[in-house]
Amino acid sequence: MSIALPEGVLAFADRGPDWAAFVDALPRLVHELLDEWKLTADGEPTHGYCALVLPVRTPGGAPAVLKVGFPDDESEHEHLALQHWHGRGAVQLLRADPHRRAMLLERLHREDLTDLWDLEACEVVAGLYAQIHVPAPPQLRPLTAYVERWSAGLAGLPRSAPVPRRLVEQALSLSRDLVADPTGTGTMIHTDLHYENVLAGDRQPWLAIDPKPVSGDPHYELAPMLWNRFDELTAQPGQSLRDGLRRRFHTLVDAAGFDEHRARAWVVVRMMHNALWSLQDEPDVPRHTSTDAYLTMCIAIAKAVQD
Repeated sequence: MSIALPEGVLAFADRGPDWAAFVDALPRLVHELLDEWKLTADGEPTHGYCALVLPVRTPGGAPAVLKVGFPDDESEHEHLALQHWHGRGAVQLLRADPHRRAMLLERLHREDLTDLWDLEACEVVAGLYAQIHVPAPPQLRPLTAYVERWSAGLAGLPRSAPVPRRLVEQALSLSRDLVADPTGTGTMIHTDLHYENVLAGDRQPWLAIDPKPVSGDPHYELAPMLWNRFDELTAQPGQSLRDGLRRRFHTLVDAAGFDEHRARAWVVVRMMHNALWSLQDEPDVPRHTSTDAYLTMCIAIAKAVQD
């Protein structure tokens, strides 16, 4: 059976030579995996930002999905996280070939949290935190190493950068304190848990997918729940953007039993790092969002969570 790559996957090739090589080799790799693992294609392939996902049937006829991802640092240990969770709060890993970034996963439903009231979705995600925040295996990179590198870049931003300097300085100060705290590592965290990365399942109502795991601080997790579905907050009559963001933030903190001050610090740091990356995009690399709109969002979130 010939596997036709979706247009979105073919477009990965525009990101550079490494991506082009990945796309070129992908059809053959998928066929090899189907043959070796004795899988049967069971639908049209879909994709995320960094991976192809193909519905399949196992040799016994059970529904599953074959996921083949681009070899990047963020997803290198995805299989390891899923293996350690054993399906508790997350999609079940059935088989993996880490060298080829291939995984066979249980098939979940297409329904995600985007159609739930945002505060109800926050409560669901906070419940998943309690299941997936387990001791980190030694192979995971420490969050603090990333934060130190990103903060060094943030410190190098010129004062003319379109970001309030007080927020930059605040983020630098907070990141130094967070990195110096020994509790800043040791827990396996997802780092990208948001509305679209939680799917409905049969074993339990909601399960996390697509982790980008590191050894870090659980309080680091909140920010994606604030910046995703951001446009909804600007379109709700009778509610200010600030109030909407603060309701999400406090719902997550309260439902998860987190320390409010520590959660707030990580949100500010993450949003300033996000602002930095948007300003450092390489020339001719397609952007995901408008720079001005994205920077405005980063600044708005960093301000909103503070008293």
